[in-house]
Amino acid sequence: MLIVVVVSLILVLVVGLHWYLWARLVRDTTAAGGWARRAGTAAVVLMPLLTVAGVAAGRAGAPMAVTRALEWPGYLWMAVALYLFLALLASELVRPWLMRRGRRTSGEAPAEPAPAEPAVEGAAREEAAPEVSRRLVVARGIALTAGVVAAGTVGYGAYQAWRPPRVLRVTVPLAKLPRAGHGFRIAVVSDIHLSSLAGREHCKRIVDVVNSTQADLIAIVGDLVDGDVPDLASAAAPLAGLRARQGKYFVTGNHEYFSGARQWIDHVRELGITPLVNERVALGAFDLAGVNDLRGEASGEGPDFGRALGGRDAGRAVVLMAHQPVVVHDAVEHGVDLQLSGHTHGGQLWPGPYVAELANPTVAGLERYGDTQLYVTRGAGAWGPPVRVGAPSDVTVIELASLQA
Repeated sequence: MLIVVVVSLILVLVVGLHWYLWARLVRDTTAAGGWARRAGTAAVVLMPLLTVAGVAAGRAGAPMAVTRALEWPGYLWMAVALYLFLALLASELVRPWLMRRGRRTSGEAPAEPAPAEPAVEGAAREEAAPEVSRRLVVARGIALTAGVVAAGTVGYGAYQAWRPPRVLRVTVPLAKLPRAGHGFRIAVVSDIHLSSLAGREHCKRIVDVVNSTQADLIAIVGDLVDGDVPDLASAAAPLAGLRARQGKYFVTGNHEYFSGARQWIDHVRELGITPLVNERVALGAFDLAGVNDLRGEASGEGPDFGRALGGRDAGRAVVLMAHQPVVVHDAVEHGVDLQLSGHTHGGQLWPGPYVAELANPTVAGLERYGDTQLYVTRGAGAWGPPVRVGAPSDVTVIELASLQA
């Protein structure tokens, strides 16, 4: 029942948004019955349908070429529609002023003797014509400005999404970390989202950035892929070139379960990456643990904190890899010193960070919850629109600091 309510709400919002776009971009700027209005109406109807078709094709396992052909225009439209809506919404504040300014600059017609009744009717029609013209000019000017703003924002955001992720460096002191672990560096990468849109070159760019950090350990904290191994094995191949002295580790994200997490757990192992499936390993100075994503609960493969963290030496520091920040409360209960997460994309598309805050304790960066510190990376890729605005991608190097050093 809840799913039906949520889907219905989303449908109402999408339809309402596109009706508003049609009203301001098509109805207000074109003549009724003309070819321009028919073409604009068709475009406003077709583009969201392409978005739905792209998502459906990806979930249904359609051929990659078909999925790609639907996803490129469909996903880009999601971003364009968002910024068209925001630009037009902002324009509502100035639209009345532009209309009043138009009346002032056009001046008033000189006073004339009162004409007979038929003449009054004709004069009214003549007086209405300039008003209609002003409305049309203002509507078209605002529509053009909104289009330029949206196109520019999405173009910049696409550049941000496809450029190599920036490297962030964060020092995290751990009370239980011995002096021998001081300066240990973990490269945290998440949300690569290999797919029909983000392929081998995208993966290679990220691998090159991660390797450039020369970290001691690499932690891939979920949402590596959107698709099946047969379709994306070539795209994922550069991951075999990741280099770290103390190992490369992986935990599942929610997107792995859309296509079948087990196949990717097996495949990353073939690429020389160790999956942590509700388990931990003892490194020299601390324990490293990993739990499955919450999405796995639907198939009986969810996170098991007792299995991953139970029975260990409580005097040793433990770092937990967990895709979703929301499980930090479980981490606190199990005495985790540092949790590494992704999932949020930092909001990806402004004002997305404000929405992400509603569902995540931390959207990006380092925060403390009791004795547990949580670090959330913005991720190295993008899901849906291949666009990032106000949330640049990153690979974060966490440098552990011992209080005994």
